[in-house]
Amino acid sequence: MTLKPEDMGILEKIAEIEREIARTQKNKATEYHLGLLKAKLAKYRQQLLEPTTKAGAKGEGFDVMKSGDARVALIGFPSVGKSTLLNTLTATHSESASYEFTTLTCIPGVIQYNGANIQLLDLPGIIEGASQGKGRGRQVIAVARTADLVIIMLDAMKGDVQRSLLEKELESVGIRLNKKRPNIYFKLKKGGGVSFNSMCPLTHCSEKLVQMILHEYKIFNCEVLFREDCTADEFIDVICGNRVYLPCLYVYNKIDQISIEEVDRIAHQPYSVVISCEMKLNLDYLLEKMWEHLALIIVYTKRRGCPPDFGDGIIMRRSCSVEHVCHSIHRQLKSQFKYALVWGTSVKYSPQRVGLQHVMCHEDVIQVMKK
Repeated sequence: MTLKPEDMGILEKIAEIEREIARTQKNKATEYHLGLLKAKLAKYRQQLLEPTTKAGAKGEGFDVMKSGDARVALIGFPSVGKSTLLNTLTATHSESASYEFTTLTCIPGVIQYNGANIQLLDLPGIIEGASQGKGRGRQVIAVARTADLVIIMLDAMKGDVQRSLLEKELESVGIRLNKKRPNIYFKLKKGGGVSFNSMCPLTHCSEKLVQMILHEYKIFNCEVLFREDCTADEFIDVICGNRVYLPCLYVYNKIDQISIEEVDRIAHQPYSVVISCEMKLNLDYLLEKMWEHLALIIVYTKRRGCPPDFGDGIIMRRSCSVEHVCHSIHRQLKSQFKYALVWGTSVKYSPQRVGLQHVMCHEDVIQVMKK
């Protein structure tokens, strides 16, 4: 993908601001200056991601139709074993060889696990500078934004370097990994100036800094309420509003080439799984962790006077209610709903009579009674 002249200008501005942030000391006196720079940086990055003009003909397709119960994207540098993992876990064949950039488009595969169909996307390797469009990086990252879980594949021999580079690339395009949405209420208004409130003492941010950031975005009338102690970066994320918060697993491949002490060290890091695709080591544990991070549960249904149908469960998200289950069985079931009987771990005694707001657990059995 070639960069347009106006993109080049934005890239230079971004680089200049990054240099300025790097050479500014971090202390109380400079925090407003740094906050403003961060707001400018977020603004320019947003312009890079959302081109102002209509683009010409689209390239070879990266848009893969969403299918199955959940979508997992494989991201990593070239030649870390993404395609090999896809070939091992699914019935799909993705070309894999010992040279870089074997995979050039997005190749989908389906993992069948616990009765759920999980779509696994094998994406081309991304290189440093992908967030600025190098090596079709933008398309790869755009697909990652639509996934329910990101798996970052790393080479166990050079894992830590690759991990920080990939995190930086994804961070700069508004993908936040393993973080929760900042608890800040933000609402634009027609008039009345900026009303600022906080429900706890703020240590990273102040009212003056918030107003300076809002001015940078040309927002002069709004309501801001901090419900927790957030940083300036998190506040900028709330203003932009196009950030995606995704769970992420760091998968270290090729562990057959490093010492057992090193494997032990890596395996104890948070959100990390060690595997070897070549020797098929630890792949079952990877699937287990994937299921856990996707937060999926199975709910079985039962007809009146019949045993439950354990062959065909409904795949739902964790902490879903009876209402969600009714909707996934049939759209009009909710309007005819009288009550439901539930057997399983979500109820105190089996069967228990529950309403629409009852929260289901994994492997519960439900029988819906109509009016």
